[in-house]
Amino acid sequence: MTTRRSFLKTTSVLSAGLMIAPSAFKPKAPLIGLQLYTVRDAMAKDPKATLARVAQIGYNSVEGATYTGTEKFYGMSPKEFKNVLKQNGQVMYSSHYMLGEQENNGKPIKGTILHDWNKAVDDAAEVGLKYMVCAYLMDSERGDLDHYKKVVEDLNKAGERCKKSGIQLCYHNHNFEFVKQGDTYPYDILMSADKNLVKMEMDIYWVTKAGMDPLQLFKKYPGRFPLWHVKDMDKTAAKDFTEVGNGIINFKEIFKHKNEAGMKYFYVEQDKTPGDPFVSIKESIDYIKKNLV
Repeated sequence: MTTRRSFLKTTSVLSAGLMIAPSAFKPKAPLIGLQLYTVRDAMAKDPKATLARVAQIGYNSVEGATYTGTEKFYGMSPKEFKNVLKQNGQVMYSSHYMLGEQENNGKPIKGTILHDWNKAVDDAAEVGLKYMVCAYLMDSERGDLDHYKKVVEDLNKAGERCKKSGIQLCYHNHNFEFVKQGDTYPYDILMSADKNLVKMEMDIYWVTKAGMDPLQLFKKYPGRFPLWHVKDMDKTAAKDFTEVGNGIINFKEIFKHKNEAGMKYFYVEQDKTPGDPFVSIKESIDYIKKNLV
């Protein structure tokens, strides 16, 4: 199974499959999204067939995760990838990107916030993205609070470029941002970014795992969370990932505060599944349709 760290540091050579579906179909409300990292192994083997299967399960919205390094969307040009989505009645309004401080064998990694960002934004606009998301800070990209302030400068600059193309930049959290340095959470430093240029994709699982309350963050930073990762936490001591509705996170209560948060789109993500990830994402969407939308 591919780990998030290896997935974000490497790229795959993607095969192409054939799929026939109506090309004129547009997704109907509500949009229920899937972060494609959840089915990353299948996407690496056959992205077209995988997207078709995801659509059959009921996800009419997806969030991408492979542009960094490849400068392709799952091995496809923006035009080709957009056409595949359209054939499935899907949209992709958000996709993940890396910061780009960390190099690969001493060379900059393209398709990152710090390297070849203009092309990344142009390609994102061609696909129809509304949000470009800084997915993760590698260990070497974190550092002390002064370094986080430098990251904020980089995010503001990248957000300005996004804005010129009608795209909103966001930052996706894990739990390391909530480890205090002195009396300050790095997350609060990140939130000092220009609120018009940099918003947040809240990963509700990681916020909870860090011992924080999503509702309190909504209250503290109203309107800053247009994107959510809907990811549940199991009831074991390990507090691991589980299907939405199977765990301890009170999504019914959290969804009551979506307007305060400023939520526009959400994406199911399950970093690890106990078996077939397609079984897990079906279980999650069934719960969401019955209880949350």
